[in-house]
Amino acid sequence: MDTKTARDLMIPIEKYPHVCETCTLRQAVIEIENASLSVKGRKSLPRVLLVLDDNQQLVGVVRRRDILRGLEPRFLQNVPSSYQKKLFDMEVDPNLVEISFGQDEKMFKERAEKPVSKVMLPIVAAVNPDDHLAKIIYLMVSKNLALLPVIDNNKVIGVVRSVGVFQEVAKLLG
Repeated sequence: MDTKTARDLMIPIEKYPHVCETCTLRQAVIEIENASLSVKGRKSLPRVLLVLDDNQQLVGVVRRRDILRGLEPRFLQNVPSSYQKKLFDMEVDPNLVEISFGQDEKMFKERAEKPVSKVMLPIVAAVNPDDHLAKIIYLMVSKNLALLPVIDNNKVIGVVRSVGVFQEVAKLLG
């Protein structure tokens, strides 16, 4: 069995869900909720949206957790997670949660108008179409990435997802 390349493992860019960098978090939520991928006959849900600029160039990615981070209340933003845990390390009266829900809903709707560019992650690594599986694995592990853009002639032509890489490794290991 020949080792696969990025071209063999990629999902073409036109088939992968994306948003523009000026789109709101609300639009990103809708896009990721409505998206599904069909890869080699298997249905899959994307965990990442590509973020494109006005020239349709890839400028970043946004994960579900990035969107959720963008919806956090201001008092939790830029606060270490250890401090956040202390704030919520208590028993909560379920009746108080019901009272505050209307305020939470309003806060989420307001925060959902924030542009995706405020929470997206920049592109930190990419592969060429002819790069082999070993290089793809190395970059995903060393950079802690679940998705790598595939670039040919300075243009993004697709993405390789860790789930596809893992499936290929499973085939190789028998």
